[in-house]
Amino acid sequence: MKKIEAIIRSSRYEEVKKALHDIDIDFFTWWDVTGQGNDTKHKTEIYRGTVRDTSYISRRYLSLVVRDVNLQKTIDCLLKTAYTGEVGDGKIFVSEIVQSYRIRTGESGDESLFNKD
Repeated sequence: MKKIEAIIRSSRYEEVKKALHDIDIDFFTWWDVTGQGNDTKHKTEIYRGTVRDTSYISRRYLSLVVRDVNLQKTIDCLLKTAYTGEVGDGKIFVSEIVQSYRIRTGESGDESLFNKD
């Protein structure tokens, strides 16, 4: 099992979500985050008389745990649908998951990650 953490543009989230569902990756967690990338320098802009700091970038953070057999298709899906070709498209991180459990049934490992029905 692998954990995939992806930081993507908020504007690409709906397309990414649909594409993940299309490849039968239906369970993931997301939240809105703000960060600063390698290319961002401290910038301010004045909008309607208010000074705003524009050096921070609003992004969406996805967290998925997938079976090993689904790892590459999930990564390919994220790379394809989150891509715009512009600086700031995001990052994908993959790490090993030692064990998982489904609380309701007590199932563990791969069986805890999908419905058998």
